[in-house]
Amino acid sequence: MGLNTIQELEKVTKQCIEKKIGLGLFVEMPGFEQPELITNPPANLAKKLEYYKATYDENLNHKHAKGIRIIGYTL
Repeated sequence: MGLNTIQELEKVTKQCIEKKIGLGLFVEMPGFEQPELITNPPANLAKKLEYYKATYDENLNHKHAKGIRIIGYTL
């Protein structure tokens, strides 16, 4: 599923926390043909959400590394 905003990421993450299921995020990076899949277990999601909100902007672009962007998720 696609993601476009930090609010969408926050909503999905909170739903996963409530349901106690893991969350995988697809991250696009320059120089790579396919996005990277980062998986997080349910126990880590609250802390990871804090990290994502501090590190990615409103449109899910990494604030400190140009070209890195969260583009989607999987459960």
